[in-house]
Amino acid sequence: MATSVTTISETFVELNYWDQQRISSERRDGLHPGRCRETPDPEGENVVIQQLLPADGGPAAWRLLIAAFVFEALLWGFPISFGVFQDYYSKQPEFEGSSQIALIGTMAQGLCYLGAPLSAVLTKRFPKYHRQQIWVAWPICIGGLVAASFTSSVGGLIATQGVMYGLGFIILTYPIICMVDEWWIQRKGMAFGAISCASGASGAAMPFITSALLEKYGYKTTLRIIAVAMTLLTGPLIPLLKGRLPPSEQGAVARVNWSFLKKSLFYIYATATLVQSLGFFFPAIYLPTYATALGLSATEGALILATMSISQTFGQFAIGFMTDKKFPVTGLVIGCSAIATIAVLAIWGLAKSLGQLIFFSIIYGFFASAFSPLRVGMGKAVSDDPSALVATYAILCFCQGIGNVLVGPISSALLSQRAAVDAYAIWRFRNMVIFTGGSMFLSAVVVVPWLLWPRQKRIGFSHS
Repeated sequence: MATSVTTISETFVELNYWDQQRISSERRDGLHPGRCRETPDPEGENVVIQQLLPADGGPAAWRLLIAAFVFEALLWGFPISFGVFQDYYSKQPEFEGSSQIALIGTMAQGLCYLGAPLSAVLTKRFPKYHRQQIWVAWPICIGGLVAASFTSSVGGLIATQGVMYGLGFIILTYPIICMVDEWWIQRKGMAFGAISCASGASGAAMPFITSALLEKYGYKTTLRIIAVAMTLLTGPLIPLLKGRLPPSEQGAVARVNWSFLKKSLFYIYATATLVQSLGFFFPAIYLPTYATALGLSATEGALILATMSISQTFGQFAIGFMTDKKFPVTGLVIGCSAIATIAVLAIWGLAKSLGQLIFFSIIYGFFASAFSPLRVGMGKAVSDDPSALVATYAILCFCQGIGNVLVGPISSALLSQRAAVDAYAIWRFRNMVIFTGGSMFLSAVVVVPWLLWPRQKRIGFSHS
């Protein structure tokens, strides 16, 4: 008797429905998910059907999430802790006075944000090569640090620690995001919240480690040590990065439902994300320099960043959990932005001691970083089609990246050369503090009208 083999390769749209049907039928029939079974077709042939492993739990799902967490914690945690490097570079004779130092961190982070839509499209276009993408991009990312350790110019650091590192990271991150999206469906907000807060978890220790290494060995040896550590800590986890869905034999995944681009609510969220991003990155980059201006040590500056990272970890996980529990996304955007505004203008601007800066970092880290896990909630709010999630996530990342790339030019215009410790924001950072607080405030203002409109108009407007 002839035997044909059929591989089920559901689209994200089909998966959301098929998953629940599969789980209930497997429990009823006593089947083990993830295995194959033979069933006769109407013509009498045996059809081998590949069963998918369960989503939202189980050893395979958790292994993938843990591996993704570690990759995000180490590879993304490094560039967002660039404030320690910036403070160090600005004090070195060969770099002193350069206005381009901020571009190193800006390029590393900016490429990850601005390259998100293109990376997402290519990743979804070639699902059979997700793991190959990771194997190619991983050495590029780490190689950027090794190459940076052999350069002695700001331009060289921008090209290696900035561009090369950022390029490698953006190529490998979206295959991992797609894998997480496949494994976590009903608990997607929690899963993406965990990924978002990973860099905050590593950021609790990375500033201290980096600061100590820079002080003892200098930046060249420090970059080599970090490269070796990343290799040893992430390399063994690559085999755990596996998708849940069988790759398409045609080399292309299901088409994305782009109808969310016709909904005005999406543009409200995108605008709020863009406006918030214009000021969001300044505290993480300039708090160590701010602390130095107050007479605090480099270790105390690292402590401020570490505190912000810990707070960010709790905040992003909590916000991700809340999106799963159907908390209104628009209300979360307004609330988090409003509290961040108060923290910036009333705490950072008036801070004159380590304790005050730590207090600010706790409040700001928890609430201002909420936009990362809220991307999932925003995506669900503008489309109930799971196939659109990665697309909305990538576009909102792009919007946030615009603000990241503009950090360098904007900061040059905002920073004053004159300093006065007794003045608001030490005077030198006065314009930066006001600008940051203003961007937080305006990001809330952008979405306030949505809550004020009558419900019927909101429903119509969201589908326009």
